[in-house]
Amino acid sequence: MFVTFEGLDGSGKSTQAELLAGELRGRGRDVVLTREPGGTELGERVRELLLAGGDVSPWAEAALFAAARAELVERVIRPALGRGADVVCDRYVDSSLAYQGIARGLGVERVLELNRPAIGDLLPDRTFLLLVDAELAGERSGEEPDRIEREGADFRGRVEAAYEELARTFADRIVAVDGSLPREEIAARVAEQVRQLS
Repeated sequence: MFVTFEGLDGSGKSTQAELLAGELRGRGRDVVLTREPGGTELGERVRELLLAGGDVSPWAEAALFAAARAELVERVIRPALGRGADVVCDRYVDSSLAYQGIARGLGVERVLELNRPAIGDLLPDRTFLLLVDAELAGERSGEEPDRIEREGADFRGRVEAAYEELARTFADRIVAVDGSLPREEIAARVAEQVRQLS
């Protein structure tokens, strides 16, 4: 199965992706844990460009994310699923729909069209969206903020609203979870949902 985690930076999505991968491995399953952008040599270089670099125009940003995603799907995700492994990914196409499609105003359909050649028909079996308010996410981030995080509270608020819109639009696939709950409680809820998939 293919499971992704989404949310603002500081929402706890990376922690939950790691906890789910550990839970599945504990059940004897073959698990590939990866992230976006990243997970491949090209993806990690694109990550550096996007998160550590200077100003990037919205369409260039969307195209770079799509390029990293195409490489990850081709080199990591499809091969893993093909051999029967589970894939757990920290971010996927919903990030582009939220950040570039809605928050940056490029349009969900237009950003989805840009990504279709990158992902083909490969959508996650389940996406867990960790919802925390923008202020709490900003406080939790802790590390040196990356280029996108430096855009501040107004942008984080737009992304938060964008994710909520996506959860309503794709309610059959996206499960919204209260990201302010204790991490063990979130992990238990996620694990229970995933058991129903497998």
